[in-house]
Amino acid sequence: MKPYRGGEEHTGRVTMERRPTIAALNKLVIRCRRCPRLVAWREDVARTRVRRYADQEYWGKPLTGFGDPGARVVLVGLAPAANGGNRTGRMFTGDESGNWLFRALYETGFANRPESLHRDDGLLLSDCYITASVRCAPPKNKPSSEEFANCRPFLLEELRLLANLQVVVGLGKIGFDAAASALKALGLIDFSRRPAFGHGVRYRYDGVTLLATYHPSQQNTFTGKLTRRMLAGVLRAAAQARR
Repeated sequence: MKPYRGGEEHTGRVTMERRPTIAALNKLVIRCRRCPRLVAWREDVARTRVRRYADQEYWGKPLTGFGDPGARVVLVGLAPAANGGNRTGRMFTGDESGNWLFRALYETGFANRPESLHRDDGLLLSDCYITASVRCAPPKNKPSSEEFANCRPFLLEELRLLANLQVVVGLGKIGFDAAASALKALGLIDFSRRPAFGHGVRYRYDGVTLLATYHPSQQNTFTGKLTRRMLAGVLRAAAQARR
């Protein structure tokens, strides 16, 4: 087994003029070490590993967005899970939240298979792109305000580079609020009062539709707050709104 090694250090800003592609932005994301607490946590989890994944090599670095770079539908979540995305190296992969999300994406025609296992499993997204407001796994799944701010330039640049973007789906209130704020900062939408979060809410602006769903976390799916039908309904609305 290869030893875990942390990524290269990056502490500068995202320079839009010098990062003209998603691929170039992703290289910058992976090298980022701007948040000491998150760097220490993600790398400690990758070194120590939980027992059920003790024989696996963890990714242990920031996560890039995943999907079709020509996508018209973009999903924005919170952050990777310590033993999910932080292990597998792909957004929403390796935990129950991802199992729910990718099954729904498959059922609504956005994915070529109903599950996401690891970075090289052959999964492809069509007309859909998945990203997050924070790229490193945070302790207790709670990034600080400073950590959100440090990651925000990546989300802004990513949305700017997704030139065909028409529909944005916020996965949970944090993802929804981050998406709304980023879209406004980019001049893609405008509002005097922040859009209110609620499952299934839809806000139509000139050229962009903003949707929301409860996050497919175990807290929501195990209690029935979010059902498979509810999640698929929002994704179908996204598919219809992009036309």
